[in-house]
Amino acid sequence: MLFKKLHSDILEKLAQLEITTPTPFQSESIPIIKSGANVYCVAPKDSGKTTTLIITTLQKLKCRAIGNAPRALVLVENKEIATQLYDAFLFYTKETSLRVYVGYEELHNDVQKSEIAMGVDILISTPKSMNKLFLTNGVSIADLKLFSIDDATFLTQKSAYAAIMSITQSIQKCQYVLYSEKMHPMLKRFEDYFMEYSKVVRIEY
Repeated sequence: MLFKKLHSDILEKLAQLEITTPTPFQSESIPIIKSGANVYCVAPKDSGKTTTLIITTLQKLKCRAIGNAPRALVLVENKEIATQLYDAFLFYTKETSLRVYVGYEELHNDVQKSEIAMGVDILISTPKSMNKLFLTNGVSIADLKLFSIDDATFLTQKSAYAAIMSITQSIQKCQYVLYSEKMHPMLKRFEDYFMEYSKVVRIEY
């Protein structure tokens, strides 16, 4: 089965990467994410989770820049993963007007605030860095449509768990998509907070 009903810019990038057929995980998860539901995506390494995160984010934002405040937020464990994901997003957004920004603890909060204020569509950040931006009014969440968490097992760490709870309490309405290799009991707890009425896509190899 080929990728269906995706923005032409996304299909063009997939073709450049010679990706023509979705993985079993992508076949199951992409339509559910596109529907707007909160989703737990549980699948092994190399099942296509990161590519799914990128293309569903671009699809949600219709591959074009609007306004100045972030409309998509991606939370990752650390600076290394954040910069890798940023580079991957840059490849997909190169011919679009979408603006991608990456922040992490090692980058001063005031620098992040001033750069984000210049206009961002997709914000990639770590829990601690994102929480600091929230607490210092460094980022507007008024236009946020999609909140994705990549390889979410790190949220079982006490400081990361506290940060995600603090961040999500400030968000009124948003779609959440959580990607993980395993469904940890602590991740399941989020159903009582921000993952209400969530669906689960689980692929096991």
